[in-house]
Amino acid sequence: MVDVQHQLDAVTREIASEEIDGYAARVQTLAQTYPSPIDDVWDAVTSAARIARWFLPISGDLRLGGRYQIEGNAGGEIQECAPPQNGSARFRATWEFGGGVTWLTVRLTAEGSDATRFELEHVARTDDAPAEFWDVYGPGATGVGWDGGLLGLELHLTGGDGPSPAEAGAWALTDEGRAFYRGAADAWAAAHAADGADPAIAARAADNTYAFYTGEPAAAAEE
Repeated sequence: MVDVQHQLDAVTREIASEEIDGYAARVQTLAQTYPSPIDDVWDAVTSAARIARWFLPISGDLRLGGRYQIEGNAGGEIQECAPPQNGSARFRATWEFGGGVTWLTVRLTAEGSDATRFELEHVARTDDAPAEFWDVYGPGATGVGWDGGLLGLELHLTGGDGPSPAEAGAWALTDEGRAFYRGAADAWAAAHAADGADPAIAARAADNTYAFYTGEPAAAAEE
């Protein structure tokens, strides 16, 4: 059984509108502290065998300059790989999906000897995302998916009782799964509003995101 509220509260979420390399961009950031040493968390997020246990199967060359492919999802190139040293670690990669390219950075920071702060930053150029898609779903379209990933990592690192990656789709339709996706979608609506979005628009996008992840039809964006 997943402690849904505990997991939702454990994650911080932020979206910011920035200019990067001369392009307007949206930067989504999620962070959670896990009760595991940095070397273990690093292995969990960089080892193909372990990634498959909490996220999805991955293939390819998981080293600097190598290319990877996540089964049924994105692929890309490893652009930086800095293993743990002096209490920190980082990797960067492109995230290529559906003909588009966005960018991921994962940062780990040791918090004592037995805890690690995990931070994921996902950058997308504003003009590369279809306006109609953003209008309907907002940041939750990608953010809620990453929330699911952080939950999977929590279960993996703690041995918690919850859905495996293969069970995630069915779990989304349970009362527990619906509560998780409702809460995650609403949390992204709050982050969206904090970045300056109209709260009503952010709330509608959250409703549509929740509907998407739980198999319900989305409402059209208002003109």
